[in-house]
Amino acid sequence: MISPLATGHNGRGADGRFVANNHCGKGNPLNRKVARLRSALLGAVSPNDLRQIIAKLIEKAIAGDVVAAREVLDRTLGRPLECDLLERLGELEQVLKI
Repeated sequence: MISPLATGHNGRGADGRFVANNHCGKGNPLNRKVARLRSALLGAVSPNDLRQIIAKLIEKAIAGDVVAAREVLDRTLGRPLECDLLERLGELEQVLKI
C-alpha cells in the first residue's frame, strides 16, 4: 500500500484526507442547493400526485406516445442497453472462461 505524502503544503492529514479549511477539498458547491430543491420538490408532490402523473404517462404510452412508452418501460423493466450489456458480458465470460 502506498502511504500518503507527509502533511505540509499538500493540504492533507496523516490519513491522506483533506484537512479542515483546505481550499482543494471543499466538495460540491451546489450540493446544499440541490438538497434544498429536492426537499422542496418532495414536500410539494404527494403520493396521490405521483399516482396521477404515472397514470397519465401510462395512458399516453397505451395511446401510442413512444416517448411515454419508453419512459414507462425504462422505469419498470430497465433500459435495454443494460440488459444487453449484461448478456454480452456473460457471453464474454464463457468465451474467456472467467
